[in-house]
Amino acid sequence: MNNDIERFYPTKGRVILHVDMNAFYCSVHAAHEPILYADKPTAVSGSVEKRKGIIITCSYEARSKKIKTGMTVKEALRYCPELILIPPDFSLYRTYSKRFIEIARQYTPIVEVVSIDECYMDITGSKLLGTPLDIAQSLQKQIKEQLNIPCSIGIAPNKLLAKMASDMKKPNGLTVLRLRDVKDKLWHQPCQYLFGLGPKTAEKLKRINIHTIGQLAQSDVKVLTDLFGVYGNWLFRAANGHDDSEVKAEVEQSKSIGHATTLPADITELDDINRILLSIADQVGRRMRKQKLLAKTIQLTIRRPDMSTIQRSVTIQAPTHNMDIIAHEAKKLLLNNWNIGEPIRLLGISASNLVAEAEAVVPLDLFDYEEEPKKEALIKVMDELRDKYGENTIVKAGMLQSEIGARLRDKKRHGTSLEKLMDDNES
Repeated sequence: MNNDIERFYPTKGRVILHVDMNAFYCSVHAAHEPILYADKPTAVSGSVEKRKGIIITCSYEARSKKIKTGMTVKEALRYCPELILIPPDFSLYRTYSKRFIEIARQYTPIVEVVSIDECYMDITGSKLLGTPLDIAQSLQKQIKEQLNIPCSIGIAPNKLLAKMASDMKKPNGLTVLRLRDVKDKLWHQPCQYLFGLGPKTAEKLKRINIHTIGQLAQSDVKVLTDLFGVYGNWLFRAANGHDDSEVKAEVEQSKSIGHATTLPADITELDDINRILLSIADQVGRRMRKQKLLAKTIQLTIRRPDMSTIQRSVTIQAPTHNMDIIAHEAKKLLLNNWNIGEPIRLLGISASNLVAEAEAVVPLDLFDYEEEPKKEALIKVMDELRDKYGENTIVKAGMLQSEIGARLRDKKRHGTSLEKLMDDNES
Protein backbone atom coordinates (compact mmCIF):
# COMPACT_ATOMS: atom_id res chain seq x y z
CA MET A 1 0.00 0.00 0.00
CA ASN A 2 1.11 3.57 -0.73
CA ASN A 3 2.75 4.96 2.43
CA ASP A 4 1.32 8.39 1.62
CA ILE A 5 -2.19 6.93 1.99
CA GLU A 6 -1.28 4.86 5.05
CA ARG A 7 -0.38 7.95 7.05
CA PHE A 8 -3.95 9.27 6.77
CA TYR A 9 -5.23 6.31 8.78
CA PRO A 10 -4.58 5.86 12.51
CA THR A 11 -2.54 2.90 13.76
CA LYS A 12 -5.08 2.71 16.58
CA GLY A 13 -8.60 4.04 16.26
CA ARG A 14 -11.04 4.48 13.38
CA VAL A 15 -12.07 6.72 10.53
CA ILE A 16 -15.81 7.42 10.42
CA LEU A 17 -17.94 9.19 7.82
CA HIS A 18 -21.36 10.64 8.50
CA VAL A 19 -23.34 11.08 5.27
CA ASP A 20 -26.32 13.43 5.39
CA MET A 21 -28.58 14.02 2.40
CA ASN A 22 -29.30 17.75 2.09
CA ALA A 23 -32.97 18.88 2.13
CA PHE A 24 -33.67 15.27 1.21
CA TYR A 25 -37.39 15.31 0.41
CA CYS A 26 -37.17 18.42 -1.76
CA SER A 27 -33.94 17.21 -3.35
CA VAL A 28 -35.63 13.93 -4.29
CA HIS A 29 -38.48 15.77 -6.02
CA ALA A 30 -35.99 18.01 -7.84
CA ALA A 31 -34.03 14.96 -9.02
CA HIS A 32 -37.15 13.01 -9.99
CA GLU A 33 -38.90 15.86 -11.83
CA PRO A 34 -36.24 18.52 -12.51
CA ILE A 35 -38.36 20.51 -14.94
CA LEU A 36 -40.94 21.15 -12.22
CA TYR A 37 -38.75 21.56 -9.15
CA ALA A 38 -34.99 21.87 -9.78
CA ASP A 39 -33.39 25.18 -8.63
CA LYS A 40 -36.76 26.51 -7.44
CA PRO A 41 -38.11 27.42 -4.00
CA THR A 42 -40.04 24.30 -3.00
CA ALA A 43 -41.47 22.87 0.19
CA VAL A 44 -42.95 19.53 1.14
CA SER A 45 -45.96 20.35 3.27
CA GLY A 46 -49.20 19.16 4.78
CA SER A 47 -52.61 19.88 3.30
CA VAL A 48 -53.06 23.48 2.17
CA GLU A 49 -56.73 23.23 1.23
CA LYS A 50 -58.20 21.78 4.44
CA ARG A 51 -56.15 23.30 7.24
CA LYS A 52 -53.14 25.40 8.12
CA GLY A 53 -50.53 23.03 6.68
CA ILE A 54 -47.03 22.83 8.11
CA ILE A 55 -43.76 22.98 6.18
CA ILE A 56 -42.11 19.56 6.63
CA THR A 57 -38.94 20.61 4.82
CA CYS A 58 -37.91 23.08 2.14
CA SER A 59 -35.27 23.52 -0.54
CA TYR A 60 -32.24 25.75 -0.04
CA GLU A 61 -33.72 28.20 -2.54
CA ALA A 62 -36.73 28.48 -0.21
CA ARG A 63 -34.50 28.79 2.86
CA SER A 64 -32.78 31.76 1.29
CA LYS A 65 -36.21 33.46 1.41
CA LYS A 66 -36.60 32.83 5.17
CA ILE A 67 -38.74 29.69 4.84
CA LYS A 68 -38.20 27.27 7.74
CA THR A 69 -39.27 23.77 8.76
CA GLY A 70 -42.31 23.93 11.07
CA MET A 71 -43.58 27.19 9.61
CA THR A 72 -47.24 27.25 8.56
CA VAL A 73 -47.90 27.25 4.83
CA LYS A 74 -49.77 30.54 5.17
CA GLU A 75 -46.77 32.21 6.79
CA ALA A 76 -44.35 30.69 4.26
CA LEU A 77 -46.36 32.03 1.33
CA ARG A 78 -46.20 35.51 2.81
CA TYR A 79 -42.39 35.34 2.70
CA CYS A 80 -42.30 33.65 -0.70
CA PRO A 81 -45.48 33.85 -2.83
CA GLU A 82 -43.80 31.81 -5.59
CA LEU A 83 -43.11 28.89 -3.20
CA ILE A 84 -44.02 25.56 -4.83
CA LEU A 85 -45.84 23.27 -2.39
CA ILE A 86 -45.40 19.51 -2.88
CA PRO A 87 -47.40 16.75 -1.14
CA PRO A 88 -45.13 14.14 0.50
CA ASP A 89 -44.31 10.95 -1.41
CA PHE A 90 -42.72 8.59 1.12
CA SER A 91 -42.57 5.71 -1.32
CA LEU A 92 -40.34 7.81 -3.59
CA TYR A 93 -38.17 8.91 -0.64
CA ARG A 94 -37.65 5.30 0.42
CA THR A 95 -36.58 4.37 -3.11
CA TYR A 96 -33.91 7.08 -3.19
CA SER A 97 -32.84 6.26 0.36
CA LYS A 98 -32.25 2.64 -0.55
CA ARG A 99 -30.20 3.67 -3.58
CA PHE A 100 -27.89 6.03 -1.67
CA ILE A 101 -27.27 3.33 0.98
CA GLU A 102 -26.38 0.87 -1.80
CA ILE A 103 -23.80 3.37 -3.06
CA ALA A 104 -22.37 3.80 0.45
CA ARG A 105 -21.94 0.04 0.81
CA GLN A 106 -19.69 0.02 -2.25
CA TYR A 107 -17.03 1.71 -0.09
CA THR A 108 -17.40 -0.36 3.11
CA PRO A 109 -19.68 -3.10 4.43
CA ILE A 110 -19.80 -1.32 7.80
CA VAL A 111 -22.72 1.05 7.18
CA GLU A 112 -25.19 2.02 9.90
CA VAL A 113 -28.45 3.49 8.61
CA VAL A 114 -29.83 5.89 11.23
CA SER A 115 -32.70 7.47 9.29
CA ILE A 116 -34.14 7.72 5.80
CA ASP A 117 -31.56 10.37 4.83
CA GLU A 118 -28.38 9.67 6.81
CA CYS A 119 -25.88 6.95 7.68
CA TYR A 120 -22.55 6.32 9.37
CA MET A 121 -19.71 4.52 7.59
CA ASP A 122 -16.61 2.98 9.15
CA ILE A 123 -13.95 3.25 6.42
CA THR A 124 -10.97 2.24 8.57
CA GLY A 125 -10.50 -0.88 6.44
CA SER A 126 -11.03 0.87 3.10
CA LYS A 127 -7.45 2.11 2.63
CA LEU A 128 -7.14 0.55 -0.81
CA LEU A 129 -9.73 3.07 -2.06
CA GLY A 130 -7.58 6.06 -1.11
CA THR A 131 -7.39 8.57 1.71
CA PRO A 132 -10.50 9.33 3.79
CA LEU A 133 -10.91 12.59 1.89
CA ASP A 134 -10.56 10.74 -1.44
CA ILE A 135 -13.29 8.30 -0.39
CA ALA A 136 -15.61 11.07 0.82
CA GLN A 137 -15.15 13.07 -2.38
CA SER A 138 -15.73 10.00 -4.55
CA LEU A 139 -18.84 9.04 -2.57
CA GLN A 140 -20.28 12.54 -2.74
CA LYS A 141 -19.60 12.72 -6.49
CA GLN A 142 -21.14 9.30 -7.15
CA ILE A 143 -24.33 10.15 -5.23
CA LYS A 144 -24.61 13.41 -7.17
CA GLU A 145 -24.00 11.78 -10.56
CA GLN A 146 -26.28 8.76 -10.02
CA LEU A 147 -29.08 10.30 -7.97
CA ASN A 148 -28.60 14.03 -8.60
CA ILE A 149 -28.92 14.71 -4.87
CA PRO A 150 -26.53 16.83 -2.78
CA CYS A 151 -25.08 15.50 0.45
CA SER A 152 -22.78 16.69 3.20
CA ILE A 153 -20.13 14.39 4.66
CA GLY A 154 -18.31 14.62 7.97
CA ILE A 155 -14.95 12.86 8.40
CA ALA A 156 -13.79 12.16 11.97
CA PRO A 157 -12.30 9.59 14.35
CA ASN A 158 -15.71 8.82 15.90
CA LYS A 159 -19.45 9.00 15.24
CA LEU A 160 -20.10 12.06 17.40
CA LEU A 161 -17.54 14.25 15.64
CA ALA A 162 -18.48 12.87 12.20
CA LYS A 163 -22.11 13.85 12.78
CA MET A 164 -21.15 17.33 13.95
CA ALA A 165 -18.75 17.74 11.04
CA SER A 166 -21.43 16.92 8.46
CA ASP A 167 -23.60 19.68 9.94
CA MET A 168 -20.90 22.33 9.60
CA LYS A 169 -21.22 22.90 5.89
CA LYS A 170 -24.42 22.46 3.86
CA PRO A 171 -25.21 21.77 1.12
CA ASN A 172 -22.47 19.73 -0.54
CA GLY A 173 -20.07 20.10 2.37
CA LEU A 174 -16.98 18.02 3.14
CA THR A 175 -15.64 18.68 6.64
CA VAL A 176 -12.79 17.01 8.54
CA LEU A 177 -13.03 17.25 12.34
CA ARG A 178 -10.11 15.77 14.30
CA LEU A 179 -9.78 15.50 18.06
CA ARG A 180 -7.15 18.22 18.00
CA ASP A 181 -9.68 20.51 16.24
CA VAL A 182 -12.33 20.27 18.98
CA LYS A 183 -10.97 23.10 21.12
CA ASP A 184 -10.79 25.61 18.26
CA LYS A 185 -13.91 24.55 16.32
CA LEU A 186 -16.35 23.57 19.07
CA TRP A 187 -15.47 24.99 22.46
CA HIS A 188 -16.71 28.51 21.67
CA GLN A 189 -20.15 27.18 20.68
CA PRO A 190 -23.13 27.15 23.10
CA CYS A 191 -23.76 23.82 24.85
CA GLN A 192 -26.83 23.03 22.76
CA TYR A 193 -24.61 22.91 19.66
CA LEU A 194 -23.25 19.59 20.97
CA PHE A 195 -25.07 16.72 19.25
CA GLY A 196 -27.11 14.77 21.80
CA LEU A 197 -27.50 17.69 24.21
CA GLY A 198 -31.07 19.00 24.24
CA PRO A 199 -32.56 22.36 25.30
CA LYS A 200 -33.64 21.14 28.76
CA THR A 201 -30.11 19.95 29.55
CA ALA A 202 -28.71 23.24 28.23
CA GLU A 203 -30.99 25.16 30.61
CA LYS A 204 -29.84 23.06 33.57
CA LEU A 205 -26.21 23.69 32.61
CA LYS A 206 -26.83 27.43 32.45
CA ARG A 207 -28.10 27.33 36.02
CA ILE A 208 -24.62 26.13 37.11
CA ASN A 209 -22.96 28.75 34.88
CA ILE A 210 -21.95 26.40 32.05
CA HIS A 211 -22.84 28.13 28.78
CA THR A 212 -20.35 26.84 26.19
CA ILE A 213 -18.98 23.46 25.12
CA GLY A 214 -15.56 24.59 26.31
CA GLN A 215 -16.88 25.33 29.79
CA LEU A 216 -18.57 21.93 29.81
CA ALA A 217 -15.32 20.24 28.70
CA GLN A 218 -13.42 21.85 31.59
CA SER A 219 -16.09 21.38 34.26
CA ASP A 220 -15.99 19.08 37.30
CA VAL A 221 -17.15 15.60 36.27
CA LYS A 222 -18.49 14.94 39.78
CA VAL A 223 -20.74 17.99 39.58
CA LEU A 224 -22.09 16.75 36.24
CA THR A 225 -22.70 13.20 37.47
CA ASP A 226 -24.38 14.50 40.63
CA LEU A 227 -26.73 16.54 38.45
CA PHE A 228 -27.27 14.15 35.51
CA GLY A 229 -26.11 10.69 36.64
CA VAL A 230 -24.22 8.63 34.03
CA TYR A 231 -25.36 11.11 31.36
CA GLY A 232 -23.14 13.69 33.07
CA ASN A 233 -20.06 11.59 32.34
CA TRP A 234 -21.14 11.33 28.70
CA LEU A 235 -21.56 15.12 28.51
CA PHE A 236 -18.02 15.66 29.78
CA ARG A 237 -16.50 13.15 27.34
CA ALA A 238 -18.55 14.43 24.40
CA ALA A 239 -17.54 18.04 25.07
CA ASN A 240 -13.94 16.86 24.79
CA GLY A 241 -14.70 15.08 21.51
CA HIS A 242 -14.67 11.50 22.80
CA ASP A 243 -17.15 8.83 21.69
CA ASP A 244 -16.58 5.07 21.86
CA SER A 245 -19.78 3.92 20.10
CA GLU A 246 -19.24 1.67 17.12
CA VAL A 247 -20.79 1.83 13.66
CA LYS A 248 -23.26 -1.04 13.73
CA ALA A 249 -23.60 -2.65 10.33
CA GLU A 250 -26.23 -5.18 11.42
CA VAL A 251 -29.81 -3.98 11.40
CA GLU A 252 -31.05 -4.01 14.97
CA GLN A 253 -34.56 -5.07 15.88
CA SER A 254 -36.88 -2.09 15.98
CA LYS A 255 -37.41 -0.70 19.48
CA SER A 256 -40.88 0.50 18.53
CA ILE A 257 -43.16 0.57 15.51
CA GLY A 258 -45.70 3.31 15.11
CA HIS A 259 -47.85 5.44 12.88
CA ALA A 260 -49.40 8.86 13.37
CA THR A 261 -51.54 11.09 11.22
CA THR A 262 -52.19 14.82 11.39
CA LEU A 263 -55.88 15.19 10.60
CA PRO A 264 -57.10 17.41 7.73
CA ALA A 265 -59.66 18.90 10.14
CA ASP A 266 -60.00 18.68 13.91
CA ILE A 267 -62.30 15.81 14.85
CA THR A 268 -64.57 15.45 17.89
CA GLU A 269 -66.89 12.52 17.10
CA LEU A 270 -66.05 9.19 18.73
CA ASP A 271 -67.14 7.13 15.70
CA ASP A 272 -64.76 9.08 13.44
CA ILE A 273 -61.93 8.68 15.94
CA ASN A 274 -62.52 4.93 16.23
CA ARG A 275 -62.35 4.49 12.44
CA ILE A 276 -59.06 6.38 12.31
CA LEU A 277 -57.59 4.37 15.21
CA LEU A 278 -58.57 1.15 13.43
CA SER A 279 -56.76 2.29 10.27
CA ILE A 280 -53.64 3.29 12.22
CA ALA A 281 -53.70 -0.01 14.14
CA ASP A 282 -53.95 -1.82 10.80
CA GLN A 283 -50.73 -0.19 9.56
CA VAL A 284 -48.89 -0.80 12.83
CA GLY A 285 -49.92 -4.47 12.80
CA ARG A 286 -48.88 -4.84 9.15
CA ARG A 287 -45.41 -3.50 9.82
CA MET A 288 -44.94 -5.74 12.86
CA ARG A 289 -45.95 -8.82 10.90
CA LYS A 290 -43.52 -7.94 8.11
CA GLN A 291 -40.72 -7.81 10.69
CA LYS A 292 -42.08 -10.91 12.47
CA LEU A 293 -42.50 -9.04 15.74
CA LEU A 294 -45.06 -8.96 18.52
CA ALA A 295 -45.68 -6.08 20.94
CA LYS A 296 -46.30 -6.16 24.67
CA THR A 297 -46.93 -2.43 25.04
CA ILE A 298 -49.35 -0.19 23.12
CA GLN A 299 -49.05 3.60 23.29
CA LEU A 300 -51.62 6.16 22.18
CA THR A 301 -50.68 9.72 21.18
CA ILE A 302 -53.31 12.48 21.10
CA ARG A 303 -52.43 16.01 20.03
CA ARG A 304 -54.84 18.91 20.53
CA PRO A 305 -55.23 21.95 18.22
CA ASP A 306 -53.07 23.98 20.65
CA MET A 307 -50.27 21.40 20.01
CA SER A 308 -50.36 20.06 23.59
CA THR A 309 -49.85 16.30 23.52
CA ILE A 310 -51.09 13.38 25.60
CA GLN A 311 -49.20 10.07 25.49
CA ARG A 312 -50.48 7.07 27.43
CA SER A 313 -49.48 3.41 27.25
CA VAL A 314 -50.60 0.01 28.49
CA THR A 315 -48.73 -3.28 28.79
CA ILE A 316 -50.88 -6.22 27.71
CA GLN A 317 -50.78 -9.79 28.97
CA ALA A 318 -50.16 -11.52 25.63
CA PRO A 319 -47.84 -10.00 22.96
CA THR A 320 -49.65 -9.33 19.69
CA HIS A 321 -49.52 -7.95 16.16
CA ASN A 322 -53.29 -8.21 15.69
CA MET A 323 -54.84 -4.93 14.56
CA ASP A 324 -58.09 -5.58 16.45
CA ILE A 325 -56.28 -5.98 19.77
CA ILE A 326 -54.05 -2.96 19.08
CA ALA A 327 -57.09 -0.82 18.18
CA HIS A 328 -59.04 -2.10 21.20
CA GLU A 329 -56.25 -1.13 23.61
CA ALA A 330 -55.82 2.25 21.92
CA LYS A 331 -59.55 2.97 22.23
CA LYS A 332 -59.49 2.12 25.96
CA LEU A 333 -56.58 4.53 26.43
CA LEU A 334 -58.52 7.17 24.50
CA LEU A 335 -61.66 6.87 26.62
CA ASN A 336 -59.65 7.02 29.85
CA ASN A 337 -57.65 10.10 28.84
CA TRP A 338 -59.81 12.17 26.48
CA ASN A 339 -62.94 14.19 27.12
CA ILE A 340 -65.63 13.30 24.61
CA GLY A 341 -66.23 16.23 22.27
CA GLU A 342 -62.76 17.72 22.76
CA PRO A 343 -61.14 18.41 19.34
CA ILE A 344 -58.17 16.29 18.21
CA ARG A 345 -55.56 17.39 15.66
CA LEU A 346 -53.30 14.29 15.56
CA LEU A 347 -53.68 10.63 16.47
CA GLY A 348 -50.91 8.05 16.70
CA ILE A 349 -50.37 4.51 17.90
CA SER A 350 -47.01 2.90 18.59
CA ALA A 351 -46.14 -0.63 19.65
CA SER A 352 -43.11 -1.23 21.84
CA ASN A 353 -41.57 -3.80 24.19
CA LEU A 354 -41.18 -5.89 21.03
CA VAL A 355 -40.29 -9.58 20.85
CA ALA A 356 -39.55 -11.82 17.89
CA GLU A 357 -42.41 -14.13 16.92
CA ALA A 358 -40.14 -17.18 17.15
CA GLU A 359 -39.13 -16.32 20.72
CA ALA A 360 -42.48 -15.13 22.07
CA VAL A 361 -44.49 -17.09 24.60
CA VAL A 362 -48.17 -16.40 23.90
CA PRO A 363 -50.60 -17.78 26.50
CA LEU A 364 -53.59 -19.61 25.02
CA ASP A 365 -57.09 -18.42 25.80
CA LEU A 366 -59.19 -21.32 27.14
CA PHE A 367 -62.21 -20.31 25.07
CA ASP A 368 -60.46 -19.10 21.93
CA TYR A 369 -57.43 -21.31 21.36
CA GLU A 370 -59.09 -23.38 18.60
CA GLU A 371 -60.00 -20.26 16.61
CA GLU A 372 -56.61 -18.52 16.97
CA PRO A 373 -54.75 -20.53 14.26
CA LYS A 374 -57.63 -19.85 11.85
CA LYS A 375 -57.44 -16.10 12.56
CA GLU A 376 -53.66 -16.10 12.04
CA ALA A 377 -54.03 -17.98 8.75
CA LEU A 378 -56.66 -15.49 7.56
CA ILE A 379 -54.47 -12.52 8.50
CA LYS A 380 -51.55 -14.08 6.60
CA VAL A 381 -53.68 -14.52 3.45
CA MET A 382 -54.95 -10.93 3.72
CA ASP A 383 -51.38 -9.63 4.07
CA GLU A 384 -50.26 -11.59 1.01
CA LEU A 385 -53.17 -10.24 -1.06
CA ARG A 386 -52.45 -6.65 0.01
CA ASP A 387 -48.73 -7.08 -0.71
CA LYS A 388 -49.55 -8.29 -4.21
CA TYR A 389 -52.55 -6.16 -5.19
CA GLY A 390 -52.35 -3.08 -2.98
CA GLU A 391 -53.32 -1.93 0.50
CA ASN A 392 -56.97 -1.32 -0.40
CA THR A 393 -57.59 -4.83 -1.77
CA ILE A 394 -59.05 -6.04 1.54
CA VAL A 395 -59.91 -3.77 4.44
CA LYS A 396 -62.20 -4.05 7.43
CA ALA A 397 -65.68 -2.59 7.10
CA GLY A 398 -64.97 -0.14 9.90
CA MET A 399 -62.16 1.40 7.85
CA LEU A 400 -64.08 1.97 4.64
CA GLN A 401 -65.61 5.35 5.53
CA SER A 402 -62.31 6.85 6.69
CA GLU A 403 -60.49 9.10 4.19
CA ILE A 404 -57.67 9.25 6.73
CA GLY A 405 -57.43 5.46 6.60
CA ALA A 406 -57.14 5.55 2.82
CA ARG A 407 -54.32 8.07 3.16
CA LEU A 408 -52.50 5.87 5.67
CA ARG A 409 -52.74 2.91 3.31
CA ASP A 410 -51.30 5.02 0.48
CA LYS A 411 -47.53 4.34 0.55
CA LYS A 412 -46.83 7.55 -1.32
CA ARG A 413 -48.41 9.65 1.40
CA HIS A 414 -47.57 8.01 4.72
CA GLY A 415 -44.23 8.08 6.48
CA THR A 416 -42.08 5.36 7.94
CA SER A 417 -42.64 5.79 11.64
CA LEU A 418 -44.54 7.61 14.31
CA GLU A 419 -41.45 9.59 15.26
CA LYS A 420 -40.68 10.55 11.66
CA LEU A 421 -44.13 11.95 11.04
CA MET A 422 -44.28 13.84 14.31
CA ASP A 423 -40.74 15.14 14.74
CA ASP A 424 -39.19 15.41 11.29
CA ASN A 425 -36.20 17.78 11.50
CA GLU A 426 -34.78 16.95 8.11
CA SER A 427 -31.65 18.87 7.21
